[in-house]
Amino acid sequence: MQIQQIHHVAYRCKDAKETVAFYGRVMGMELLGAIAEDKVPSTKAPDPYMHIFLDAGAGNILAFFELPNSPPMGRDPNTPDWTQHIAFQVKDIDALLAAKTRAEANGLEVTGPTDHTIFKSIYFWDPSGHRLEVAAWTATPEQLARMKNVAHEMVDEWSQTKKPPRHTAWLHQKEFAEAE
Repeated sequence: MQIQQIHHVAYRCKDAKETVAFYGRVMGMELLGAIAEDKVPSTKAPDPYMHIFLDAGAGNILAFFELPNSPPMGRDPNTPDWTQHIAFQVKDIDALLAAKTRAEANGLEVTGPTDHTIFKSIYFWDPSGHRLEVAAWTATPEQLARMKNVAHEMVDEWSQTKKPPRHTAWLHQKEFAEAE
């Protein structure tokens, strides 16, 4: 199989109209289309829904389902809230800071910028409770190559020990980041 790109990623939302307004106002995403049905096309189950598609740039689509007949939205109580998030890339640090200003101007509490050495990012929540991240790369080609070269080895070690391998500990050591 040769994947060209992600067609869309879909999440649930509490209110489709509120979601369209939020992503348009805060993230600058245009509504590309909407589909509403009384039955789920793949299963034929009777379950009315509104499915919206937002332009996330560069051919990427972020989609949401509003499901009025389902129980209220929840989240996995065994997964920390920082784990599941949608991350969007912006051009550079100036664009990241502009995104922070825009989010704060819309009344959102923003965490960051957080320095991850290879990128910086900010975090905030959408009206449905999805954690959003906006990130700008700061990595050098050497840093990315260094990470890639040890990635499989790290996953193998983690699989056996369930303890964090130290191959990329340099990511959180300020002196290495400043030496680059």
